[in-house]
Amino acid sequence: MRALRILLVTLVVLAGLFVAADRIAVNLAEDEVAKKLKGQLGAASSDDPSVSIEGFPFLTQVVTKELDKVKIEVADVTATTSDRQVRLSKVTMEADDVRLSNNFGTAVAERATGTVHLSYADLSKAADEGVQVSYGGKSTSGKDQVKVTASAVLPMLGRTVERSVYSTVSVTGGDTVRLHADKVPGSRIPGVEDAIRKKIDFDRRIDRLPEGLKLQKVETTKDGVDVSMTGTDVRLAG
Repeated sequence: MRALRILLVTLVVLAGLFVAADRIAVNLAEDEVAKKLKGQLGAASSDDPSVSIEGFPFLTQVVTKELDKVKIEVADVTATTSDRQVRLSKVTMEADDVRLSNNFGTAVAERATGTVHLSYADLSKAADEGVQVSYGGKSTSGKDQVKVTASAVLPMLGRTVERSVYSTVSVTGGDTVRLHADKVPGSRIPGVEDAIRKKIDFDRRIDRLPEGLKLQKVETTKDGVDVSMTGTDVRLAG
């Protein structure tokens, strides 16, 4: 019995050491992934991305070079399109079956989903100067709307007009967010609609996202717009 007790104590100690080593290893891996993602996504925040590698034990996943699931959250990402920057308040991702290669320098997820959140302040900064984007409440059908306010000079009339419109936010090409006014009040006045639309209708490409992810659809909320994304063979690092 004494020998059995010694054996059991030894096994418990070894199990504890294994768990501790496993958790240390996963924390180091999460930190490394966070550093690589911060550079890849161009995160402007001083804080590193939040990375969580799911599944236990982690060390066996390292041996097989395949991680079950990786959850990622990054704040304050700057995407650049032509000469204009687009700030993304938050990017969240969930990647499944992540394959590791090149001495763990490359990580590719078999599939991944996520959300890009743009606040109304983000959208206003992405628009032309003087354009304000805000929450427009609900339409008569109960759908959340985006309100866009802008002013434009009418050369033919020699004066400036201001209009507030309700716009639809959509995704085009898998990487671009588009704002388009449903209609422009006072469009019967010559030049008004063209002048206003030049200010308020725009496309902004969202780069910096991991290769393989595609923007899917937009959900308008009181705090901004959430753009869902999904993809296969998504390159998280390397």
